[in-house]
Amino acid sequence: MKTLLRGGYVVSGKGCRRADVLINGETVEKVGHVLPALAGDAQVVDVGGCYLFPGFIDAHTHFDLDVCNTTTADDFESGSRSAIRGGTTTVIDFACPNKGETLAYGLSLWHKKADGRCYCDYGFHMTIDDWNEDIEKELDDMFAEGITSFKMYLTYPAMMIGDGAVYHALKALRRRGGIAGVHCENAGVIDARIEELKAEGCGADVSSHPIARPDYCEAEAVARLLRIAQAAESPVVIVHTTNKAALGEIAAARRRGQKVYVETCPQYLALDDSVYYDPDYSNAARFVCAPPIRTQEDSEALWKALRRGEVQTISTDHCSFTLEQKDMGREDFTKIPGGLPGVETRGEVIYTAGVAGKRMSLAGMCRALSENPARLYGLFPRKGVLAEGSDADIVVYDPRASHVLRAQDMVSKAGYTPFEGFRTEGSIVKVYLRGMLQVDGGKVVGDKHGVYLKRGKCEL
Repeated sequence: MKTLLRGGYVVSGKGCRRADVLINGETVEKVGHVLPALAGDAQVVDVGGCYLFPGFIDAHTHFDLDVCNTTTADDFESGSRSAIRGGTTTVIDFACPNKGETLAYGLSLWHKKADGRCYCDYGFHMTIDDWNEDIEKELDDMFAEGITSFKMYLTYPAMMIGDGAVYHALKALRRRGGIAGVHCENAGVIDARIEELKAEGCGADVSSHPIARPDYCEAEAVARLLRIAQAAESPVVIVHTTNKAALGEIAAARRRGQKVYVETCPQYLALDDSVYYDPDYSNAARFVCAPPIRTQEDSEALWKALRRGEVQTISTDHCSFTLEQKDMGREDFTKIPGGLPGVETRGEVIYTAGVAGKRMSLAGMCRALSENPARLYGLFPRKGVLAEGSDADIVVYDPRASHVLRAQDMVSKAGYTPFEGFRTEGSIVKVYLRGMLQVDGGKVVGDKHGVYLKRGKCEL
């Protein structure tokens, strides 16, 4: 069965042009002027005036994750349903074995969580929270399973490993053509500041969260990681980058000739740290994430870096908790589960604040949400582009269909959105996953058709 999307504007990382898209089964057969003989008896869908993006890729989600003595509100079923509604046709989640567990066990567990439950396609990064000879020996098996990217932490005692271990891990990944994304914050200084804040009687104040984790604790860890990567002669990804100081450290490393990829998130682009100073605990606690949301100056620095191509991807770090779960920290801000829902709203927030806000072009949005993550994580050109032979993952964006983001309309089980009351410029009206209509009129109409993706190596 063929489907012809007629009258739209196809967006790529190079620009935007008026073109039709012919879908044949699960792939794109033709982009451009489609002759009647080629279209045959295709179902014709009028998308006049709409932008056609390649399906968005969210390379940073945490579904069904046990953390902070609780479990994220969204599992792979609700999380992927939320994702597809927001135009994300592929997620790359983090498989997280605990210290002492094998990578193989972590991969098996995440397949059990995800297989047969996803509304969008999915892959996994593998978290490295232990480093020894046995873990290194498992890397080849991970690559054979299509896992070519890994995650390491410079903070969180349950997951962090020492600088020497990071060095050895980066070298081992480099030899295999893999890459690591790293959470950069200075754990020791943060812990010391937390102790000071509690001693001052500020342990119940949500506003203590950004004070405990200042921008320079992130920037220092970024600088340290990049020097370790320099020693290992390895490329790295700096995940969820939040601030101007960290961008400065990244720029310095690039001047030295290092290869550094940078990810940021919608909350760091469209919000500012005033959210933590709401006197209502619940209103403030819902924004607790790590690293914290920064200043408006930091937000503008990130937008500038995106325009310059210095930030490659916008993921969400979707790690959702209900407001009841956030209540765990009423007496101690360090017990607030850290994370925000975001996979459902990313496309509309970035289009509105970025494209409509004149901070980003349509091509830039396509690069950050589709093309660059596909290239960075070994999915291009199957994903990330609308071209002959690519998967027919298509987001139909109508710039005329504005609406207001409301928690009551969300698919996510978090029960709230950090963008409550945000008026969008346009909306996502249709989403196709490998040629199957999954979203129509902004509503999820498809089923759990997502498949596991074995990924290749970085090509960005």
